[in-house]
Amino acid sequence: MTNEPDKAQLDALSERIEGLKKTTQAEKPRGDEHYSGAQQGWRMVTELVAGLGIGFSIGYGLDWLFGTLPIFLVLFTLLGFAAGVNVMLRTAKEVQNEHEAKAANEKD
Repeated sequence: MTNEPDKAQLDALSERIEGLKKTTQAEKPRGDEHYSGAQQGWRMVTELVAGLGIGFSIGYGLDWLFGTLPIFLVLFTLLGFAAGVNVMLRTAKEVQNEHEAKAANEKD
């Protein structure tokens, strides 16, 4: 009587273990990659408000530094608004491209 295990049984067990590993460790879709419409809307609002806030801050700082009328405040607030709208539109285009790609994959 030998203490060596049967080679066929070991191979079968090894295959079974590998099969179970593949089924239990399959990649699950990440929850943070799927954004709802509300999350995307808040992201765009935040980008717009951030642009306004940064422009306002820079303009106010320059006006305070130079002791001028609020010309820089108005100018940089408008530039911040334009930058915020630009980033917001870029985000909207990104979301649209994702939806189009998903629709194209579903058709195939």
